[in-house]
Amino acid sequence: MTDKIVVLVTASSLRESKKIAKHLVDARLAACVNITAPAQSIYRWQGKVAEDKEFLLVIKSSRELFEEIKATVSNLHTYTTPEIICLPIIDGSEDYLQWIGDSVKQPGGPDD
Repeated sequence: MTDKIVVLVTASSLRESKKIAKHLVDARLAACVNITAPAQSIYRWQGKVAEDKEFLLVIKSSRELFEEIKATVSNLHTYTTPEIICLPIIDGSEDYLQWIGDSVKQPGGPDD
């Protein structure tokens, strides 16, 4: 098990997705954010089944930064209840995992 994570967030527009992604990378909360092409989302909201086009953000970071990522996404997001899901990266390419660690700020360090 590593200390690296993938955070999934959906947004209603490419513009909003880019705004969130750039902020996370600029603040060194994420090493990388991938934004998918529009996906069709079918979900239950306020007692009804809804269907919308959304963009999925795949955010790579470290576990220690998740609370700050969650707060940042919540502040920037237009949804009342944004999807913010944290998944552990159990294993991966050693070089890639090192790159994630080198690319994000260290909690308690000079970037914090």
